[in-house]
Amino acid sequence: MDNLLKLAIEAHGGLERWRKFNVVRANASVTGALWLLKGQPDVLKNVRVVAQLHRQNLVTHLIGKDRRTIFTAGEVSIELESGVVKETRVDPATSFRGQSLDTPWDTLHVAYFASYALWRYLTIPFLYTYPGFSSEEIASWEEDGEQWRALKVTFPGSIAGHTRDQVSYFGPDGLLRRREYTVDVLGNAPGLNYASDYRTTNGIVVPHKRRVFAYDSKKRKVAEPVLVAIDIQEIEFS
Repeated sequence: MDNLLKLAIEAHGGLERWRKFNVVRANASVTGALWLLKGQPDVLKNVRVVAQLHRQNLVTHLIGKDRRTIFTAGEVSIELESGVVKETRVDPATSFRGQSLDTPWDTLHVAYFASYALWRYLTIPFLYTYPGFSSEEIASWEEDGEQWRALKVTFPGSIAGHTRDQVSYFGPDGLLRRREYTVDVLGNAPGLNYASDYRTTNGIVVPHKRRVFAYDSKKRKVAEPVLVAIDIQEIEFS
């Protein structure tokens, strides 16, 4: 394992502790300019998510709407809370082909994008130790008066997500500060995901606030608009 990854894993609670858990449950609000752009404002403003930690599966309950979404890498569905299936899309990644940043989304587009993103956010950096991942430390980055060490990570094709090659930046304390990537399903739009407001739950150190921005040609944050804002109110591992 890369030395930087080892530092990050320990800072976030340690791999031994992580492996004791199978599920994470969280109450959250997911807002931001992206959802308005896609014609789906406030669709995820009040949700409860239940994610499997060691396989890509996530259920999102849309509080007060009698709807939940069921996600795996190869399929996404929308159900009533009673279990009645309303819509299903197999191989959902293909439905984004030819889209650009301003292409409107339907509810299954939202479910797929938000689910794979949230699953990754809830499992990083431990995710980087899973089979098929590779990583290496690259040149550091200075921001907010700190030197952030940078880990380039290549994801296996079996894991749905923004893109295969991404960079995670960790502060002197080993905690994740930002992630840098492009988004395949948004026409390769650039994204910077900042993590903050860290709290410890069940021994795992979790950022309760994430903010996603575009970046310029020098990889600097474009401060407006906030594309996605994620705020976790409660979280637990079991």
